[in-house]
Amino acid sequence: MVLVISERIMELRGKYNQSITVTKKINSSKTEVWNHISSPAYLNLSHPFCKENKVISWEDNNRSDILIYLNGLVYIRNFTNWKENKGYTLFIGEKNKSKSKVVWKISNKNKDILLSITVFPYFMRKYPKFISHIPYLIYIKPKLINYLESVLKGIDWHLKEKRSVPRNKFGKHSWFS
Repeated sequence: MVLVISERIMELRGKYNQSITVTKKINSSKTEVWNHISSPAYLNLSHPFCKENKVISWEDNNRSDILIYLNGLVYIRNFTNWKENKGYTLFIGEKNKSKSKVVWKISNKNKDILLSITVFPYFMRKYPKFISHIPYLIYIKPKLINYLESVLKGIDWHLKEKRSVPRNKFGKHSWFS
């Protein structure tokens, strides 16, 4: 009986891959959006919760940086699956700890330029769905949606205003401010 329950839990873990996507129309050209989000240390200019964004490496097949949030939290970002003018995938988290997968994607809808960020959070990933689903829905998902909306608003604001986004411009965030 224990083996059957254990196998079922492992099955749920494998299938349960929650993600959160936020998409925003960006009032700039696709080239401007790509040039911004692919440039080294770009978060210093457009991220409303970024205290500092430092490059570790920014070579063709080896891009990584450090994101220091306003509250002092330090995350490492390692970029993979780089697609010129389309987007990239990265893994983000504290050094030597679990990482969340994040996919940035630029797309077109009619004449609009859309920028999407999809996060596959590491929070509660090791738990089966029946344990993690409620905390995910009532706590993690709303917090991440709020965070991603602020990040996308920051990019749009920066590209329109041509200056650095003021910190906490779109409100404070309890995880990062």
